[in-house]
Amino acid sequence: MNDSSIKIMNKSFNILDKRRATLLQDEATIKLKERVKNIRENSVEHISPLLEKAQEKLQENGIEVILAKDAEVARQTIYQLVKEEDLVAKSKSNTAGEIQLTEYLESKEVKVLETDLGDRIVQFDASRPTHPIGPACHLDMGKISEIVSDRFQREVKAEPRAIMDSVKKDILEKIPQCKVGITGANSVAAEDGSLLMVHNEGNISLLTMLDLHIVLVGIDKLVPTLEDAVSVVKLETIYATGKTVPAYMNVVSSPSKTADIEQILLKDMYGAKKVVVIFLDNGRSKALKEKKECLWCIGCGACIVNCPVYTTLGPDFGYLRHLGGRGIVLSYFIDNDEVCYDSGLFKCTLCGLCTVECPMEIATNNMLEDLRSESVKKGIYPEKHGEIKENIKKRGSPFKPGT
Repeated sequence: MNDSSIKIMNKSFNILDKRRATLLQDEATIKLKERVKNIRENSVEHISPLLEKAQEKLQENGIEVILAKDAEVARQTIYQLVKEEDLVAKSKSNTAGEIQLTEYLESKEVKVLETDLGDRIVQFDASRPTHPIGPACHLDMGKISEIVSDRFQREVKAEPRAIMDSVKKDILEKIPQCKVGITGANSVAAEDGSLLMVHNEGNISLLTMLDLHIVLVGIDKLVPTLEDAVSVVKLETIYATGKTVPAYMNVVSSPSKTADIEQILLKDMYGAKKVVVIFLDNGRSKALKEKKECLWCIGCGACIVNCPVYTTLGPDFGYLRHLGGRGIVLSYFIDNDEVCYDSGLFKCTLCGLCTVECPMEIATNNMLEDLRSESVKKGIYPEKHGEIKENIKKRGSPFKPGT
């Protein structure tokens, strides 16, 4: 990212910080934070039984469940479901970004319509998202106007309503061409067999009405009950947007159905004829054994907003849609040592501000320090660090002779 984009991103982050400042000190928020921390810790500790229960209840509710061990299995599974389609509609999903689903489907000649405004703008710009909730934080209004004008081959004024209306019109014209909607899920209630999705734009509601609704979700999003799931997403909304609740909470527990004619159950009323849930592991089981704390995350993005490294480097500090230090930790389990190093393992200052800002108090800096130690043992570290090490060995000083 260039300096201008970084500056715009930080301006957006400052606005968010001010918007949520008072709310974070509210007694109700503090109590909710403690409740959610307990929910997430307990859920991560019991992922296996929760996954088993969720699979049982979802299937009982008429939803197809598929377990994907890694990104390739998830991509192939989704492609097999949509390969006959020319265009599929998708909502914002950091899990889909993790497996690079849009890029994969389009390489297979299945076009993807991003329906979230920020994601659609980023898709037009071919840039990288900079916040899990606000992907276009790095683009100012003038730049967005240029991007949208270029895409539609007509002038779109650098004015919020004009930009929104232009992109919305294009999306609404294309959605009727789609039979498949792909979304993520913010939280999954295992005991109820329910998927909870939050959004402000209303786009997910549209996607759940298409013939086939595919939900891609990490196994780390499991919690016991729907009440727990609502608590998690409320806290996520507070930390991510500075609002107490999102505009929409969609709960999907089965395909569309009705029993209004003599209580005879009929499927396929207004919504999806078929719902398929793909639970993604992709290194999470490995993380569970070694660094389970990194799975407590609720996806609010609070850790990056004041991170001195992220606010300087942007998404170059992180892994795909998992931004910042926690993303680097995840990259170790999802990918390999080299990818973890390339994602910014040795760029972190280890200041711990991410832990202070995180509602789950995830000690990301400690995990990064442990991974650095392992990386050094494997011979993967910055060249300059190696030079300093040799200088100390040979001369008892980190400096070269003559410096």
